[in-house]
Amino acid sequence: MTLLTFAYLIAGLILLVAGAEALVRGASNLAARFGVSPLIIGLTVVAFGTSAPETAVSIQASLEGSGDIAVGNVIGSNIANILLILGLSALVAPLLVSRQLVRLDVPVMIGAGVLTFLLAWNGSVSRLDGMVLLAFLLLYTLFLIILSKRDRKLAATLEAVEAPPVEGDSHPFGWLVQLLLIVLGLGLLVLGSNLLIEGAVALARALGLSELVIGLTVIAVGTSMPELATSLLAVYRGERDIAVGNVVGSCIFNLLLVLGAGAVVSADGLSISPNALAFDLPVMLAVFIASLPIFFSGYRINRWEGLLFFGYYGAYTLYLVMFSTGLPAISLLRHAMTWYVLPLTAITLFVIFLRAWKLQR
Repeated sequence: MTLLTFAYLIAGLILLVAGAEALVRGASNLAARFGVSPLIIGLTVVAFGTSAPETAVSIQASLEGSGDIAVGNVIGSNIANILLILGLSALVAPLLVSRQLVRLDVPVMIGAGVLTFLLAWNGSVSRLDGMVLLAFLLLYTLFLIILSKRDRKLAATLEAVEAPPVEGDSHPFGWLVQLLLIVLGLGLLVLGSNLLIEGAVALARALGLSELVIGLTVIAVGTSMPELATSLLAVYRGERDIAVGNVVGSCIFNLLLVLGAGAVVSADGLSISPNALAFDLPVMLAVFIASLPIFFSGYRINRWEGLLFFGYYGAYTLYLVMFSTGLPAISLLRHAMTWYVLPLTAITLFVIFLRAWKLQR
């Protein structure tokens, strides 16, 4: 472990903050200029951009024949997106959740997870399966564009919303400035996340962690750093639709784009390990489904719910480390999670859902 390791960590964090600031500022200003809701921008432009590290890692891993890295990166990043990123964001400030997100985008996220699980059931995601995932991504993106145009026309007709002034409004090419700001932000995020991953991997190796633990934790969290930086800064700037939309959209893009593209470029598709089918994919689906009643309860994520998410991510990471290193205490952790924590959480989520459903009626 050298000074270069710490230099990478510090430089990566600085670039992430700068990139997130540029991306959020450019995306929110561009949304206001064209009358597109920040949620749509978060679900598309921001989510696509912050998924760039996952895309790069998975495609490179697929080309090199390391299918486990590509698949594990997608699954691990999605779990980190919901539990870690939304959890930390809600701890900073309670998150307001759009009705569209609850009624459309979160069900789409769950549907994409179920589709991925079904396609992977035979132990691999073939090139044809990858094309199916990419086709669903195209349909979803087109639907969001149509929905955005309809909302813009409705707002213009009713004159219900007046777009706030944004930088460069008086300039005919002001939109180009905001677009360049988005591109600059994405570039800084990718560069910052790469530096942070290199530094974190070097630090993990210096601490004696195995390659498996590094892949399951450091790489998955590292490639989610753009989402984390963007969402936290969006919350700080009051753009909470971008914060939540970025996370949900990124999960959808990870499954449909990153996994789909990884399967297409791989000669034999992506192999799915038995452990991923038996544990990691079901955990990801459970996290997706568990988020729905929390989103639905008053259309907000409270601080205590963010703490619940964050705590579960800590337990999940601890389980991975203990499982990969063969620590005997893992049986105690599994017993506690299976017979105490998970049932209590399920009961809590059911009560939350019932209360929200009664309020909606």
